[in-house]
Amino acid sequence: MPSYRIDRINEDIQRELSVLLRTVKDPRVSGHMLSVVRVDTAADLSTCKVYVSALDEVDPKELRGGFRSAAGYLRRELSRALSLRHTPELQFILDHSIDKGSRVLQLMEELEEKYHAGE
Repeated sequence: MPSYRIDRINEDIQRELSVLLRTVKDPRVSGHMLSVVRVDTAADLSTCKVYVSALDEVDPKELRGGFRSAAGYLRRELSRALSLRHTPELQFILDHSIDKGSRVLQLMEELEEKYHAGE
């Protein structure tokens, strides 16, 4: 299977899940600002790793439990939205890249303030 097809499927799944996460009623998931960072679908479309980043403080264990309980709903809604022969099983993975990026930005701003204060 050509990789561009998997790339297109990954983009479609990421776009749809970004919208669908707002409709989840589980308070462990709906109470947070979440962003789908990346999606990796297996070549045989059996599994899909969804990398999610929370923009606020979360309990990782609690959030994983919320995703586990909402996975069936999200998979069903995903199958309705996309025309795939087989909708992959969703595996949610917490991604901290947004937190790390904001921390690096904060450090850079502090260095810039120190540099300009020294002039």
